[in-house]
Amino acid sequence: MDTVWLTGAEWLAVLRIGLGLWWLESWRHKDRAAWFERGTGIAWAAEVAAKHRWRAVRSGFDAVVAPRPRVMAYVVVYAELALGLGLVAGLLTPVALIGGLVLNLLYLTLMIHDWAEQGQNAMMALISVVALFGMTWQTWSLDAVVGWLG
Repeated sequence: MDTVWLTGAEWLAVLRIGLGLWWLESWRHKDRAAWFERGTGIAWAAEVAAKHRWRAVRSGFDAVVAPRPRVMAYVVVYAELALGLGLVAGLLTPVALIGGLVLNLLYLTLMIHDWAEQGQNAMMALISVVALFGMTWQTWSLDAVVGWLG
């Protein structure tokens, strides 16, 4: 009789948890003083957006991010923390997966001209899609314990 170390659903849960750990690492390594006090993260993104080949990226950044750089710095940094915690714990997992996918797609769009930095975002987006359609909240998650996502 063959024994299976982990089931397919458990491997998908491992993938979800790994993605959450990736988001937590992204949050952990950020210099929060630089992001919050000096605004370096948003200032860097503003430089990239200003030179972007797509007008929609430039105008979108100018309309949404530029008027509120301090707020957006907090949004980015704490979104990464929330995504990481949600995915590792499996809490509101579909929301975290969709939120992470959107954030990765925004990062990919902003940095479309620099593919050297995009492998991470592309893989995180792909994992988000696989984890979402694999319904990874059904295994090893608070969502499954509470039973609210079936």
